[in-house]
Amino acid sequence: MLLVLAMAAALWGVGRLTGAPRSARVYMVGLLFVAVVGLHLILPDGHPLREATGGEAAPWLILGGFVVLWAAYARVLRRVRARVEAQEGAARPAPEPGRFADGELDRYARHIVLRELGGPGQKRLKQARVLVVGAGGLGSPALLYLAAAGVGTIGVIDDDAVDATNLQRQVIHRDDRIGMPKVFSAEAAMTGVNPFVTVRPYHRKLTEDIAGALFEDYDLILDGCDSFDTRQLVNRVAVAQGKPLVSGALSQWEGQVSVFDPAHEGPCYACVFPEKPAAGLAPSCAEAGVLGPLPGVVGSMMAVEAVKVITGAGAALRGEMLIYDALWGETRRIALKRAEACPVCGGDAGRRSR
Repeated sequence: MLLVLAMAAALWGVGRLTGAPRSARVYMVGLLFVAVVGLHLILPDGHPLREATGGEAAPWLILGGFVVLWAAYARVLRRVRARVEAQEGAARPAPEPGRFADGELDRYARHIVLRELGGPGQKRLKQARVLVVGAGGLGSPALLYLAAAGVGTIGVIDDDAVDATNLQRQVIHRDDRIGMPKVFSAEAAMTGVNPFVTVRPYHRKLTEDIAGALFEDYDLILDGCDSFDTRQLVNRVAVAQGKPLVSGALSQWEGQVSVFDPAHEGPCYACVFPEKPAAGLAPSCAEAGVLGPLPGVVGSMMAVEAVKVITGAGAALRGEMLIYDALWGETRRIALKRAEACPVCGGDAGRRSR
């Protein structure tokens, strides 16, 4: 029996060292358990394999029952803890839309003394409604900073759940929330930072049939997803509704951020990235890896651009892309142009016709 337990520990340890998701490690240990129980049910009494694995199936079945009970208890405990955190965050009454609650202005004092923001800029943030697509690497810092900055209503849509492999870079989530839907984990963190903001979590995949109605409720869209098809969908709907889009992307040591806003003479995402990259040319973070702090840098830049777009401070990255190379500590800006006859925003021809 000790031999099997040692094998299970070895499988778990190797999986953790190689970065395998927690679900995959649980699956492998579960297969080992099923194989051992199967041996005891199939092989005759006294068989060497049965003797080497405990002699009978009963201890293994009892152990499996305890593991199932513990897993169920842990799952229920995580859900209860998340509900308590959400209730604690909502304990302070929310003020009327666009109005500051007593003591709330003290929270934003460092904003208000900025000449480019001041009280009017903070009020615009309070009245703003921002939707963030993705609660992963880029969404994590963007959501936290938008909440801390006092953006009044923040929506977040993501169909994924927190996994151990996320925690190296997705700082909005915690170890005790593994298995929880990311949008609810993000909601707990955001209301913990600022209970005066309204968070709208959407635990589902963004699809064509819901995107239009969802985007109508927001003034600004932030796209931090890692799917090209979803990025194109976000861009199409944002262009159709005249909503500015702050877009960020990551790859290993490099990140980029831009503001796509054809309504203000800039290009759209499809002008710059009209076609899906060939297989292997744009590997995901899971395939190519990504530096842990990099999403924090780029996601924070996205939050900065969002604040600038909402308040009108400075010059947002419309028609420009900022590229950050973390490996060499370099940044560069490149100009982006509208593509001629872009099928999404109309490109140069569409601009001339207006």
